[in-house]
Amino acid sequence: MRNNKNLDQKVKAYVDNLFAGVGQSQQLFELKEELTTNLKEKINDYKRTGMGEDEAFKAAVSSMGDLSGLVDDMREIGQDKAKQSVYSTMTARISTAGLIVGILLILFGALTTSMLYFMSLPMEAVTGPAIFIVIGGAVITYSLLTRETSKKYAMNKIRAALYALASGLILFSLFVAFTSGFATEEVYVAISSMMVFLIAGIGLLLGLLFTTRDRRK
Repeated sequence: MRNNKNLDQKVKAYVDNLFAGVGQSQQLFELKEELTTNLKEKINDYKRTGMGEDEAFKAAVSSMGDLSGLVDDMREIGQDKAKQSVYSTMTARISTAGLIVGILLILFGALTTSMLYFMSLPMEAVTGPAIFIVIGGAVITYSLLTRETSKKYAMNKIRAALYALASGLILFSLFVAFTSGFATEEVYVAISSMMVFLIAGIGLLLGLLFTTRDRRK
């Protein structure tokens, strides 16, 4: 664990030093996250071949090639407020659209489920439209995490998608539990039906939380 922490600090220090003096921007934040992930993967690959950590680190850095072009691009973006504004506005619009879609999906699922309930239909049929709540919850999670704020950078899209998957699995486990429970009228069936999805969702969520990165500006 300590070795992993030291390696994380070494990689972070290298990437931060590489872009020292470059104006901060959402694009730079995303690029540094991508480079950090790639470096760690390369280091681990080299270590599997028998290299020591220091040797693997040097080999991984060397394999990245000349990054001066990326540094210059990020410096230009950092100095160009107009480019930053356009990028931030575009991502904000996408995030807003996702939030609207997610909220509408949840409302549709909740209202349709309520309507079917008052139609005195079988409960397994009533819970069917609740799947839209599951989808809406996942969409909202992704949209919130990929939204840049005045205090935080937007999360990496792949990582945000994994958070959305985790929340979707947890919500889906509840959906499956209610649907199967009402269909069979057996509590143990509901619990056994939800177990796999709930454990997978919580496991993924914990893994993400324990490896979270600071997004503060």
